[in-house]
Amino acid sequence: MKKLIVLTGAGISAESGLATFRDAGGLWEGYRVEDVATPEAWRKDPALVLDFYNQRRRKAREAQPNRGHVILAELEQYYDVTIVTQNVDNLHERAGSTNVIHLHGSLFESRSTLNPNLIYPVTGNELNLGERCERGSQLRPNIVWFGEAVPLMETAAFLAAQAEIFLVVGTSLVVYPAAGLIDYVPDHVPKYVVDPKRPELLHVPNVEFITDKASVGMEQIRNKLIS
Repeated sequence: MKKLIVLTGAGISAESGLATFRDAGGLWEGYRVEDVATPEAWRKDPALVLDFYNQRRRKAREAQPNRGHVILAELEQYYDVTIVTQNVDNLHERAGSTNVIHLHGSLFESRSTLNPNLIYPVTGNELNLGERCERGSQLRPNIVWFGEAVPLMETAAFLAAQAEIFLVVGTSLVVYPAAGLIDYVPDHVPKYVVDPKRPELLHVPNVEFITDKASVGMEQIRNKLIS
């Protein structure tokens, strides 16, 4: 089967009711990103950061996959699909996708503040002060915050370079380094971008734009790819 590499962003989860900070002028459900999603925020007020992600985790558990998520899972019947997502929810997995790389981490994992390789599942809705790793350090959300390196970027770039079809869904392609993945895709490979706000990709060849929300645009993609 052909390798279909998919980059997804906040737009696909927004249709399931999960808010994105970029849609509110830099606020994320009333919070400044600098106050809840940076290493500096963690050092300044870890209780606030934990509470913020506890709220996000609760909402993510309540959300349901939408048609866009489901179509991506269905495409595994026809293609070797790998999803590289910037989202920290688990809606792709719940829709049935089996090969998902979370570039920016997961709401449903915690990690040691001492050793980032010590990662643990978060089984309930809350991660609180006083919860520690096996070496005694406070656990933090296993999220890549603004200003931190993206550990899986090299893996994602390798996959993009192997793509035989490359699909972008629900991301404006302005958040780096993830936005740069499309530059690793070979020029001859067909590329599809599903987003209501058409990104500027003048330098990228073989791109077809579908300026619809994810659930609608993915129906068109499905028809194109399995017709």
